[in-house]
Amino acid sequence: MSIGDMLAATVPMARTLRLEFTETSPERAVVHLPDQADYHNHVGGPHAGAMFTLGESASGAIVLAAFGDQLSRAVPLAVSADIAYRKLAMGPVTATATLGRPAAEVVAELDAGQRPEFPVAVEITREDGAVTGEMNVVWTLRPHT
Repeated sequence: MSIGDMLAATVPMARTLRLEFTETSPERAVVHLPDQADYHNHVGGPHAGAMFTLGESASGAIVLAAFGDQLSRAVPLAVSADIAYRKLAMGPVTATATLGRPAAEVVAELDAGQRPEFPVAVEITREDGAVTGEMNVVWTLRPHT
């Protein structure tokens, strides 16, 4: 099962919004939100909540791709998130997530008995390439107790 399939199966909101996970690797995750009238805002573009879910889902996809081999000993959890809406988003939008720290550094902290935190940067773009939003999500790997 791919990471996108797993997230669609286990995260009802990702399924509800019909998010398309087009790339999921430890280096980058790309998730697409199709244009859907049911999730529009008052100006006809994707609702801010849908864009937040898109960005958070992209960040979760890269976390699973980078740290999926750690799930037997830790659970990934979002600690905080912020989003800035830069330009009007109309039509389909795409979120691209990148890790803000090397995965090996994060795993080394986990190995040392710590609960590592790490940022994931997300850029949300519309079809013409314009950046409509920027998001930062801080994640942790909480060790199983």
